[in-house]
Amino acid sequence: MTKEKLSIIKIGGNIIENDPSLSSFLKLFSKVEGKKILVHGGGKRATAMASKLGIVSKMVDGRRITDAETLEVITMVYGGLVNKNIVAQLQALRIDAIGLTGADINSIQSDKRPVKEIDFGFVGDVKEVASNSIEKLIQANFTPVFSAITHDGNGQLLNTNADTIASQVAIGMSKIYETSIYYCFELNGVLRDIKDKNSVVKHINAKTYQTLLNTGIIANGMLPKLENCFDALKNGVSKVNMGNTSMLTKENDNFTSITL
Repeated sequence: MTKEKLSIIKIGGNIIENDPSLSSFLKLFSKVEGKKILVHGGGKRATAMASKLGIVSKMVDGRRITDAETLEVITMVYGGLVNKNIVAQLQALRIDAIGLTGADINSIQSDKRPVKEIDFGFVGDVKEVASNSIEKLIQANFTPVFSAITHDGNGQLLNTNADTIASQVAIGMSKIYETSIYYCFELNGVLRDIKDKNSVVKHINAKTYQTLLNTGIIANGMLPKLENCFDALKNGVSKVNMGNTSMLTKENDNFTSITL
């Protein structure tokens, strides 16, 4: 039996930070056909809010150290300000959205990241996605909008990477649907030359990925993104695309598609 399609779409912080960009993205999202889930973070907004409150944001290799104070800010910003703003705008576009953290309906449980060389604090690594619970929302014609917060099942909220949430939700839902992930950010895709926005690598598979790694084309923040992509593809996700928001339209083919 052919599975129904489900799109999991993740937006980056630069889109969230820019009101016109967010507005135009949400219009595109509202026109995506079929069942869909939206995943967002909000790191830049959280950093700005923390600064206003006199809390210094600590980062290591682009990853946030989440102490108790920072977790409070993240919960307010991701789960409150950003999430509810997105949900309200989607309602205006006639999308019956429901804003969620991983704690809601026990949808995404995580383990607190173990302390090794670095103590990341209240950061979660996804352990389990309650696909049947999320499916009930989708079957009721709601569109889930996940913020980048999960929980440990014992009352503790955890800051969790939004790219990882998108890939893990897609993996979990692949038991029920044919799932595709769309990572939307400010670039046109994976670029051969960061200074040339049109130098898009249109297709990456496991073999070309290794070449791009060896030549340093994929480095820094793009590394964990690509690792998430391949992890998803190896665990049941049918398709992963990366690029700017216009890849959600049928007219644009200038983005990066990733396959095994």
